[in-house]
Amino acid sequence: MSVNDRTEDALNNKVKNVMTSRSKWHVPASIVSKRTVNPIRETVFNMRAKPNPDKELISLALGDPTIFGNFKIHESCIDAVIKQLQSYKANGYLPAFGCEEARKALAEKFSTEDAPLTIRDIVLGSGASDALNLAIGALCNEGQNILLPRPGFSIYQTISQSKGIECRYYDLLPDRNWEIDLDQLITLIDDKTACIVINNPSNPCGSNFSRQHLESIIQVCETYKLVIIADEIYEDMVFGSTKFYPIASLTKSVPILKVSGLAKRFLVPGWRVGWVFIYDQNGILDEIRDALLSLSNIILGANSLIQHSIPDILFNTPDEFYQDTINQCERSASVSASVLSEIRGLHVIVPQGAMYMMIGINIEEFKGIKDDVEFAAKLLEEESVMCLPGQCFHYPNYMRITLTPPIEKLKEACDRIREFCIRHHI
Repeated sequence: MSVNDRTEDALNNKVKNVMTSRSKWHVPASIVSKRTVNPIRETVFNMRAKPNPDKELISLALGDPTIFGNFKIHESCIDAVIKQLQSYKANGYLPAFGCEEARKALAEKFSTEDAPLTIRDIVLGSGASDALNLAIGALCNEGQNILLPRPGFSIYQTISQSKGIECRYYDLLPDRNWEIDLDQLITLIDDKTACIVINNPSNPCGSNFSRQHLESIIQVCETYKLVIIADEIYEDMVFGSTKFYPIASLTKSVPILKVSGLAKRFLVPGWRVGWVFIYDQNGILDEIRDALLSLSNIILGANSLIQHSIPDILFNTPDEFYQDTINQCERSASVSASVLSEIRGLHVIVPQGAMYMMIGINIEEFKGIKDDVEFAAKLLEEESVMCLPGQCFHYPNYMRITLTPPIEKLKEACDRIREFCIRHHI
């Protein structure tokens, strides 16, 4: 038998084997898709509850400030986008990591003496969630672990588990305004710990860490050589006389990837532009810089029209716009706390910032309700008020409400919660 004959026979056998194994349709879902879980969607879906048709639905569940129309984008932002639309120069592809004009404007706006930034320290993503995906993907390998807050925003788990990264949860302490339990945090660290995610101000807690507490966190990260992913999407959205401290401004030794974006500060979550700031004064993250640029090629960057609009958005929006947003959220927090804190069976932790409030539920004081998920389901069925159970954030027997509805709707929702609790309280 010639060489050609043997080659032909081998190919024929291979074809037969392939056709035998593929004789029937079988298209399994990918491993990554099966590992990708959104705890909020899962928990809400499993509630299987429907609103009371006799009462208007008031949703306190979504952290989208645009839903009710009382939080409006400033006209200067609209003008910035119209300008780019009319230029016909913002409709094409841009560098995957972000256009030069946008990154230059961000560096100019946010660079400080304590936390300097240059254009090469900034990578843009499609919203802050994509920026988180870039940061986690650049720092973590499958089989490593990542430290996440509990309670904490569910997207951290969704991104990490999809990549085969183990999620380890450090506790936030409600009786200390949701500060990190640093002793418990330390017990989670081992040689496979890739990084820690710190969310400040917090979703879902509405907390704002003091400078002293942030410095204590930094000390732990310095000791154990932990890179920080700082989710600061609610930066500067703090109430009263309290001050927000960007964690990068407090250290020159611990490398930090800061994640933020336009969504909350400018009330435009649908515009889908976020960013990663690289704070690394000692060259520790040189490989990570390259990793972020490589990963940005997966979706080829954020919205080009909004990227081109960033310089005008950043520098033409008046400070009064930001302050008005803060004032509305703070007033909503005060109104909600004044009603809910008087309800037997509930425990309110008054927020210091962001757009959320966590409320403890003394489940044993409510008849026929076994946990926070059932509490939220019955509340929806009886009073048409939708809240997120604490289990969405790995924190059972709490619920989260948003502070973004108009004051009158928020008051009505709180009154309905009061009536519900009176009806079910033992």
